[in-house]
Amino acid sequence: MNEPIDLHSALASFSDLWSPRIVSQVNDYDVRVAKVAGDHVWHAHDDTDEFFLVLDGEFAIALRDESGERAVTLPKGSVFVVPRGVEHKPSAPGGASILMFEPAGTLSVGDRHDDVPDHVDATIGRALG
Repeated sequence: MNEPIDLHSALASFSDLWSPRIVSQVNDYDVRVAKVAGDHVWHAHDDTDEFFLVLDGEFAIALRDESGERAVTLPKGSVFVVPRGVEHKPSAPGGASILMFEPAGTLSVGDRHDDVPDHVDATIGRALG
């Protein structure tokens, strides 16, 4: 795409939760936006880190690794990277909008995951619009 993309308009173009939309690509990475509310699912990406930027609202990520379990809370404007292989469970009790960088083809529920609830879209990203 050779035109600027307004992220607010991109987010306004869909209503599905936990269903990322691809807004652009950088090299072999998708730039995805998503509306989120409630809990995602415990999962891990074995071969890639996962970058999150909170565009609106508050977003939390529970993390589980060999050192135990902890959580980080990200207010609007915050970024966080979940390292490859770390189990994590995103959530947004009050709702949020996020931007993610992931290699193209990365499944939204990772390589290893708990049962996927109906409100979570297991996808490699959906086209915008």
